[in-house]
Parts: sequence; C-alpha cells; structure tokens
Amino acid sequence: MNITLTQPDDWHLHVRDGAEMASVIKFSAQQFRRAIIMPNLKPPVTTVGAALAYRDRILAALPGNASFTPLMTLYLTETTKSSELESAASCEHVHAVKYYPAGATTNAGAGVRKLANVYPLLEVMARAGLPLLIHGEDPNPGTDVFDREGIFIEHQLVPCVEHFPELKIILEHITTTGAVQYIESAPDTVAATITAHHLLLNRNAMFEQGLRPHHYCLPVLKREQHRKALLKAATSGSAKFFLGTDSAPHSATAKESACGCAGIFTAHAAMEFYAEAFEQADALDKLEGFASHFGADFYGLPRNTSTISILKEPWAVPGSYVFGKDRVIPFRADKHIPWKISASKA
Repeated sequence: MNITLTQPDDWHLHVRDGAEMASVIKFSAQQFRRAIIMPNLKPPVTTVGAALAYRDRILAALPGNASFTPLMTLYLTETTKSSELESAASCEHVHAVKYYPAGATTNAGAGVRKLANVYPLLEVMARAGLPLLIHGEDPNPGTDVFDREGIFIEHQLVPCVEHFPELKIILEHITTTGAVQYIESAPDTVAATITAHHLLLNRNAMFEQGLRPHHYCLPVLKREQHRKALLKAATSGSAKFFLGTDSAPHSATAKESACGCAGIFTAHAAMEFYAEAFEQADALDKLEGFASHFGADFYGLPRNTSTISILKEPWAVPGSYVFGKDRVIPFRADKHIPWKISASKA
C-alpha cells in the first residue's frame, strides 16, 4: 500500500538550538514543508529580532537540498511590549505568539502566571490578527497533573475566548475528552493540535515493566478513553483539529536523570506514526486533511503544492540518533514500525 498526500506541515515543533538543532532539523525537513517553531529556548525568543536570528540559524543548519520553511513564534511574557507584538504582526516570518503558563513545562520559567494578566497584550494581538498558541495546563502545585488541562480550559481559556471573540487561538497538544468536546463547541476562531504520541499511547506506556522516561511528556499521557477520543477527533474530518507533533528532543542523559525532562522525540518518523494511528481507526482517507490542509487554512496560509508518499513497509527505528554531543532516544527506539516515507515531490 502506498498513499500520496499534499506535503504536510508541522504546527508545533521543537528543534532546540546549536549543535543539537543541527542534529535533528533534517528529520522534520524530510517530511514537512513548513513548521511552527517553538520559542522556549534559553533565553526564550521574546523579540522579533531574536526570532529572525533563530530562523537564520535553522536555515543554515538545513541539508542543502531541503525545502523547508520555519515559521517563527514569540514567547509571551508579562513584560512583553505591545510594540513588539505589533512588529511581530507586520513581520512576514513571525506567525504566532506562544503562551506558556509559568513553570508548566520545559523552559517555561519566564511564562505567564495567569492568562488574564496579559489581556491587554491579547487585545493587541486580536486587533493585529496574530494567533495565540496555548500550552493549556494549570501548573498550580495543588492541581493534579492529570487534571491540569481541564482546569485550565474551564478557568482560563473559556473566559479568554469569550473576552476576545476575534482572537485566533490554538490549544496545543490536547490530551483529554474534555478538551475535544470544548474545541468542538468553541467558536471557529479556536482550534487544536494533536500529537502522534497522544494518538498512539495511553498513560500505561509510562509504567510498562518499569518507569519509562522516554514516554514522559507534558501534557502527560492520559487514560485510554482519552486516547480514543483524540483519535476520533483527529480522524473526524473536522477542520478544528490538525497536526502538531510537539516533537521535543532531549539528550538521553537529561531524560534518564533523577529529574527527567518532559518530551518525546518523534520527528524521525512523524508521518509514519500518524499513518499508523489513522490506519488503526480505518481512516487513512482523513489523514491528508488533518496533516496537510486544516492547519494551513486556519493560519490563513496557502496549502502546499508538493506531495509526499508513505509506503506500508516495516522498518527498524534505530536505538538512538546523534544529538549534539550526546544522543537522543527516538520514539519506538529499536522497534519496527509499519509505515515508511517513500518519496516527496516538488
């Protein structure tokens, strides 16, 4: 079996920086035509100037034959200036602003304590047509880690959407039935991305015959009923749900430490994993819309004209890949997966 799709885009991608970024950017460039690049570096990408410099470093690290466009974002803080957001909105290379709840995930220490704290900035974004990307979790220490998404939606996202009906919002990497139901009922200005690993795994995967640090991510994996709800949403044909890998490489050393980092590296075989999930749901005919059409439409960008083919042919994922001076352990390391990228065509 061989399926051919309009070349997809990744609407949520971490590529890190420096030698680590140079090690992994090729994987995304082999599959995706464009990708929304996350800004949670150290220090975070908070200005247009920093975003453009980061873009230049990404382009310089691409393989010579790559046709890949990084779509840059700014990291929203409580000290972000309105003028910076206006500059971002007028910059052809900056496509969104990212909201991290303070302390919620990797390098989120500079994030925002509460969404309402930045309402004046969201007003600027709404007027300028600049989308808001949200890591939707309540990181309060008193909040159960499995309830963080639902509490954030109820107490922060719902009021925000009501307050800013014109603001485009993407709730990223949703993980629960409640999030699916909210997105389905929300205005057309609100959409969501779904990762491959949340389509393929439930929370048991973190504890299979021991503690599995390479299955630890944030938002954390949830119960099987939630995985099924995500798969149903992704394969529904609804334009409110589209692909965002949240591929998040960390060194094996950082993952396998006493306080392991959150993130799953899937960029090496992202489309293969989505094909696997959609095949499980008998919905391969819905993959192109989810992967190649709906995200571009929501962002107001043209759909790609190039194509990509995926072949039903098992292959073995290596146990690790080079990651700067260390190694990164990929999703499904040392295992065979059923789909393989066959070819791409301009």
